Amino acid sequence: MRIGELAGLVGVTTRAIRHYHHQGLLPEPERRANGYREYGLRHAVVLARVRRLTELGLGLAEVRDVLADDAGRELAEVLGELDADLARQETAIRERRERLRSLLDEAGSGRLSPEGPVSPELADFFGELARSTQGRPGPESVMAAKDREFLVLLDTTASPEDRDAFLAAIRPVLGTPDAVERAHEVYARLDALADADPADRRTDAEVDAAARTLADMLPDSLLTEIGTEGALAVAEGRGVRDDGFLEAFFADFAPAQAEAVRRAMRMLAERGAETERGAETERGAETEAGP
Repeated sequence: MRIGELAGLVGVTTRAIRHYHHQGLLPEPERRANGYREYGLRHAVVLARVRRLTELGLGLAEVRDVLADDAGRELAEVLGELDADLARQETAIRERRERLRSLLDEAGSGRLSPEGPVSPELADFFGELARSTQGRPGPESVMAAKDREFLVLLDTTASPEDRDAFLAAIRPVLGTPDAVERAHEVYARLDALADADPADRRTDAEVDAAARTLADMLPDSLLTEIGTEGALAVAEGRGVRDDGFLEAFFADFAPAQAEAVRRAMRMLAERGAETERGAETERGAETEAGP
């Protein structure tokens, strides 16, 4: 193959091929008697590999390292890996198109979340939330909007398993008969703390009331998911991951709001500890009673 034929086959420019030669990514072919380069199948395979890797976002230095790992392998093995790369790309494109089709359907029916696009799982949860609060008069709570933003962030950064576990843990809140009223009360109390002065004694009572209302609404399933120690860690500002997430999470609240959330998590931890003590006492009583 001539250089133009190789470029057309792989879908790159002849200038790119010459640049790859210069960078040491593509070996120089032998020249014919007339001085023209003669490219073979392996050149096409390597060039296709370079194109795929650069399309995936790798820099040329990184591509060079990958190609070095390929040295000495059989052609069939390299071709097989290229085929697997394309298969993965096809799968990813198909999944993205399915998700896009779902979003288009939601947009056409007016169900697309303003925070979207989000995963189908979170979209379903938002749908449940919207149905449970349907008919609630007045503007939306600022704190309610923050809650949705947090869930979208979780949807983006957490693994699907962690996301699904968290949504399952908080979903029972929506199933209680008074869910709407309880959620509205929590948001109203937290919204009222937006401009509160933490140094004011009256603020402390308001913070405590907001914390108790929030703690009462948090389901036991959430405590089961994060554990007593996890709830206490959040209350004390100790994140499970040392990445600054928890610090940024509380920094998004007004000081009095952040304190209310911390107290609520501490109350949740105390509830969990009390439950554990009760279970331990019950096990001890059963042991003493014997068979």
